[in-house]
Amino acid sequence: MLRTRGARLGSQLLPAALGLGPASGRAASGARGQEWLQPAGYDTGVKVYNSLTRRKDPLIPPGAWGSRVLGHVGSYVRFDIIRRILTRVFGCSVVMVMGVTDVDDKIIKRANELNVSPASLANLYEEDFKQDMAALKVLPPTVYMRVTENIPQIVAFIAGIIASGHAYSTARGNVYFDLQSRGAKYGKLVGVVPDPMGEPGDSDKRHAGDFALWKAAKPQEPFWASPWGNGRPGWHIECSTLSSLVFGSRLDIHSGGIDLAFPHHENEIAQCEAFHRCPQWGNYFLHSGHLHVEGGEEKMSKSLRNYVTIKDFLRSASPDVFRLFCLRSSYRSAVDYSDGAILEARRLLHAVAAFVEDARAYMRGQLAGGPVREDVLWDRLGRTKGAVQAALADDFNTPRAVDAVVELIHHGNRELKAAAEEPRGPRSPAVLGALVSFVEQFFETVGISLAERQRAAGAGSPAALHSVVEELVRFRQTVRRFALAAGEAAGEARRRQLQERRALLEACDALRRDLSAHGVRIKVSAAPGAEARGREPAGRAQTSLRLDTDGPRPASRPLSPAVGGSLPCPRALLLTWAPLRPPGQERRVHVGAAGPADGRPQSRALRPGLAGGSVLPPVMRAALP
Repeated sequence: MLRTRGARLGSQLLPAALGLGPASGRAASGARGQEWLQPAGYDTGVKVYNSLTRRKDPLIPPGAWGSRVLGHVGSYVRFDIIRRILTRVFGCSVVMVMGVTDVDDKIIKRANELNVSPASLANLYEEDFKQDMAALKVLPPTVYMRVTENIPQIVAFIAGIIASGHAYSTARGNVYFDLQSRGAKYGKLVGVVPDPMGEPGDSDKRHAGDFALWKAAKPQEPFWASPWGNGRPGWHIECSTLSSLVFGSRLDIHSGGIDLAFPHHENEIAQCEAFHRCPQWGNYFLHSGHLHVEGGEEKMSKSLRNYVTIKDFLRSASPDVFRLFCLRSSYRSAVDYSDGAILEARRLLHAVAAFVEDARAYMRGQLAGGPVREDVLWDRLGRTKGAVQAALADDFNTPRAVDAVVELIHHGNRELKAAAEEPRGPRSPAVLGALVSFVEQFFETVGISLAERQRAAGAGSPAALHSVVEELVRFRQTVRRFALAAGEAAGEARRRQLQERRALLEACDALRRDLSAHGVRIKVSAAPGAEARGREPAGRAQTSLRLDTDGPRPASRPLSPAVGGSLPCPRALLLTWAPLRPPGQERRVHVGAAGPADGRPQSRALRPGLAGGSVLPPVMRAALP
């Protein structure tokens, strides 16, 4: 379940501190309470904006990457794009673990209203979430970990924090993290800690800012046994435990939406550094901006009722269109969502697909034209490759990368147009093939496939729909050829014959115009040597078509993965990677639980079985009272 609790930081304090608002250009500063410790390891060549330091730092794995995402679709897609770039551009072998919160206040409340068990309701939310992510082409995690399947591990983690002197239990059976014991180290991400707002039923806290690690059982709520009495985990402790179970005492990157930076990520830092007794648990913190209603400052959210479900969006637009919309802004920036912005992304995607089709038709000899300036295009292609690599290495600057690719396409189209105007001379298919290959590879890297027909989800089988349109085009072409056929007639007889068949030609033209209005565009390209300009060729021709079935879009509404009043379950995306090994070097990938005192990971099952006794990592087992 993705949600935000604690202090509301809708003011400019948090965005400015994280470089997401107007103050993003301010001078870099160190973390509150201590200097940042640059990790040792493999330099990927990527620089990322680190919320801990307020600057771009070199990204140095191996380690683990925790990605905490927002309750709307933008962050899921944005971090999926970053994951793909790390893997396919910079050679990082990424392993992702998604933590699923399958018990919390909202699930319990909704389950009681529906008179169903919280577990069954959580399962329904989780499966619905998975279907939405698949529809958006978000890559699935390597493994899912659920909170209710790791309660003994969470209890052990809390016990370890108490043993370190950073948490306390109360007579009521609650356990709280003692913020006073954290001192100046608390507030690494925001610099200035907002005044605490407290939590319901927090009268047994020592300090107003202390947050719950374990909540005592209440009537009509699920509970588990613990050394402090029956109860269930608090919000922040779940993610800290799940990430530590898999990745040990260090994360390389911890990412998520800006609203999770405080208090959620800040509290995770406090918990993990207290438990592992380490000076720096997370090496990098990345935070994404929100989607906003156009012209407003409020983020899209279910509580504000300014959202649309993923399913509703995908009925009228393709996931590729939304991906391109996300690519055209920095993952750190807040973005206005509007009909106009989605329409512009759709037009751009169609323009890219049109260039690829035209370039292929030129290579096959189906598009009339002579030579292109090969030296110009080869030079432009080389410079574009370098520009894209540099942009993606600069904090995943996808807008700059997309602009470079679009500029390359403009140059390609310009050369194709010039070649069509002067169709004489040898053709130049190889350089156009290289452009097509690079353009397709770039978009496939970020999860956009130009080979697939741009269509709304649920619009039927793309293969079947494409076949129907092809049959319609062939029928039109047959009718048109009959209308233009001269047969044995000549002179005045031929003129009368063509006049009699004029209605057929007009019907063919009308069909072509009408199909275009529905997104089906028919291109009739002259065979080599035929006239390529002016009216549609009257002689021998080959027909290529492009099928774009993005239909009319609904009125502008923001996006949220909530479906039918439900709330998404997954909260955490936890990843680890190891760079692809250079020739002659061994590659090691560490995946496992926290090990002995030296903190090195140990091999073990990802999810210890709960039946018949749970298996805890040694450091957690030793922490139990």
